[in-house]
Amino acid sequence: MGNDMEKYRKFLKDEVRLEMDFSSTDQNMGVEMPPLEKPYQEDALTIELPGPDKWQNMGDISVNAAIRRRKSRRKYSQDKISIGELAFLLWATAGIRKKLGGVTLRNVPSAGNRHAIETYLLISNIEDIGPGIYRYLPLEHGILLESPVNDISGFKKDIGEAALGQLFIGNAPAVFVWTAIPYRMEWRYGIAAHKVIAIDAGHICQNLYIACEAIGAGTCAIAAYNQKLMDQLIGVDGKEEFTIYMAPVGKI
Repeated sequence: MGNDMEKYRKFLKDEVRLEMDFSSTDQNMGVEMPPLEKPYQEDALTIELPGPDKWQNMGDISVNAAIRRRKSRRKYSQDKISIGELAFLLWATAGIRKKLGGVTLRNVPSAGNRHAIETYLLISNIEDIGPGIYRYLPLEHGILLESPVNDISGFKKDIGEAALGQLFIGNAPAVFVWTAIPYRMEWRYGIAAHKVIAIDAGHICQNLYIACEAIGAGTCAIAAYNQKLMDQLIGVDGKEEFTIYMAPVGKI
């Protein structure tokens, strides 16, 4: 067991950076940079989200108050989250401030500005948005319908099962599911990419906590789930893209 512990602890260290030849990464070999956003078909159903200029008094509390209130919340009211509030939460966790050629400046930091994480939404009770599985499009500040949901009770049951029986997750109006597309980071850092992808996920989720407190909502970071079931639920291949983290969101 000691050898296994040491092996997995190594993931937390940065020794790999001294062991690898960065001149051999795809970036330094002249391979084209992977896209900043997962592509989608032109005829796909997308919903434009209101931007910061359309929000009225959104999250109008101090940073001090938001941090003091921050806690993991597992009980949610049945009140709907408005589309403006959803837009705010997505902007706070993955929103783009500025585009600079082949990179974007966002509201969360990312190693090498690579942003290897995609945001999916399992929606059951959001104002003006039908139940379904959606994906955030940060470049457009919109959401893409990946799969509609007709049986909401069955949908909630599937979420709970994929979350290892944590049924409260399925009862949330929306569940943020973050996936990693490792090659976005590997393109620049090779085998040194994986630790920083995990760190990036932490940045994103903490922003969600603070943003939720600002709008009278709550969330709870979830790192325990059935990998295969969750990947199947949101429709990713589990190899080039897979679930890395998730968090239900609801009014409190």
